[in-house]
Amino acid sequence: MKAIVIGIMPQDKIRERVLSIARGEHKPKSSEPKIWFTSMRSLAEVLSDENRALLQVIRETKPESITSLAETTGRKPGNLSRTLKTMSNYGIVEMKRERNHVRPVAKATEFRIVA
Repeated sequence: MKAIVIGIMPQDKIRERVLSIARGEHKPKSSEPKIWFTSMRSLAEVLSDENRALLQVIRETKPESITSLAETTGRKPGNLSRTLKTMSNYGIVEMKRERNHVRPVAKATEFRIVA
């Protein structure tokens, strides 16, 4: 699994960058971060030791649903669902809808941080 490049930049600079890309003034290189955080603190909350361990469990066990992942990890489904939603918003986890359930898929377990 390839490492995801994560960048840390103030919100106003992220906004400037996005607008610059939209206007065609900046073409991002493939080596540039795809995921951005506004601070080391917010990054640390999303990629805590517990959440990185969760990503590893998802990668190794390939759970069929959030419920089965909750049983494997011993976490409550509601808490786990919120964590996965946050990680999904950043593009670290993909939530695949399948019939009656949602299956979490880890998009990475390794990260390169650019500050």
